[in-house]
Amino acid sequence: MPIFTGRRDFLKSVVSASGLALASRNLRAEQNAPRSVNSQITLGCIGLGIHGIGWNLEAFLKIPEARVLGVCDVFKSRQEEARAMVNTAYGNSDCAMYTDFREILRRDDIDAVVISTPDHWHVLMAVMAARAGKDVFCEKPTLNVSQGKVLIEAIAKAGIVYQGGIEDRSVDQYYRIAELARNGRLGKVQRILVTLPEGVVFPKENEAPIPEGFDYDLWLGPAPYTPYTPTKTGAQEWRNVWDYSGGKLTDWGAHLIDTAQVAIFEEHGGPLEIDGKGEFPKDAMSTTATKYEIHYRYKNDVEMIVKSGGAGIRIEGSEGWIECPDWRAPLAASKPEILEAKITTEENKLWPKPPTEHVDFIQAVKNRTKPIYTPQDIHHLSTTMHLGNISMRLGRKLIWDPASGQIANDEEATALLTCPMRAPWTFDAPA
Repeated sequence: MPIFTGRRDFLKSVVSASGLALASRNLRAEQNAPRSVNSQITLGCIGLGIHGIGWNLEAFLKIPEARVLGVCDVFKSRQEEARAMVNTAYGNSDCAMYTDFREILRRDDIDAVVISTPDHWHVLMAVMAARAGKDVFCEKPTLNVSQGKVLIEAIAKAGIVYQGGIEDRSVDQYYRIAELARNGRLGKVQRILVTLPEGVVFPKENEAPIPEGFDYDLWLGPAPYTPYTPTKTGAQEWRNVWDYSGGKLTDWGAHLIDTAQVAIFEEHGGPLEIDGKGEFPKDAMSTTATKYEIHYRYKNDVEMIVKSGGAGIRIEGSEGWIECPDWRAPLAASKPEILEAKITTEENKLWPKPPTEHVDFIQAVKNRTKPIYTPQDIHHLSTTMHLGNISMRLGRKLIWDPASGQIANDEEATALLTCPMRAPWTFDAPA
């Protein structure tokens, strides 16, 4: 049973200033109260591409404590596919489908939303959902640094549960790497090597008619207007265009760079220096870097090198190294005792490993507890990647202050910490 039933009617009935203040306190108390053990968390799933359906929707349908009530996408065909999945899973025909995500936000019987859209929608949609009283599970990353700050403020003000959609902290290999490093089994960490896939170049295309059953204007949303072309909105193509994403660095990097920063206690910190070089497509639809190498320096002179050509992570310390050479590959280390190290619950300097990010979210919503990926985590992780992109775009080193969130003495780089949104979309847009 939804915990927020009837809140809109109640709030509308309170007309005095003191009454509104009381209503706000009551609503916050209800939001933060643990749910009934037997209640299901009702979900609306927004964004039904490959990841939205094949990873997030599929996972939530397997959790008995969750119940999907509605699905939403700007592609009609995706709506129908997702609705069929939901109805088959539950053995009924109750699932509603929508083109406009705001219809999901207006439903009082939906407790939380699952956002699996392209990156340029992540923060705006999450903020609008939070202001509508919905808990939020949202894919990574942010689109730019300034949006991360807006996200943190909006989630705190709304008092809702926000979980970033990254699985690594619940994946054995990456949890173990971070655990061993944080607990000193490598000695003093000195260097981290991260490899990420190379970017893909998609050629320019001519403008084409917008297909029937596709709301292209809503797909663009806050992104700059550009004419419709056939492949731009595909599963991977948009990830290589600045208007919608940050390339492989913010896609794959969100996984392995997070493990790196957790390993050195920098998940809420960040680098001090960023020096990146990248190769960028010419006369192509793709605009993000294809080949790249970025050097990050953290406090205590820890260096992280991120380069294209793989999907691995290696952490080197004064007493040995450990690595996962490819995505979810078996771990290797400089000596067997590193991999065999026992770390007790009492001494562990890393949080307990959640079963999955999806289960973690549902439990956080039910118990009103902090999930494994908070807005702060997503912001600081995304910031590290955005700074790498800015350094590559400008071709020079950046000096960054993690505490103030500012780039030193570089107005051109500072201007790239944010970007305008296309009217009428703003952070004040009503749900």
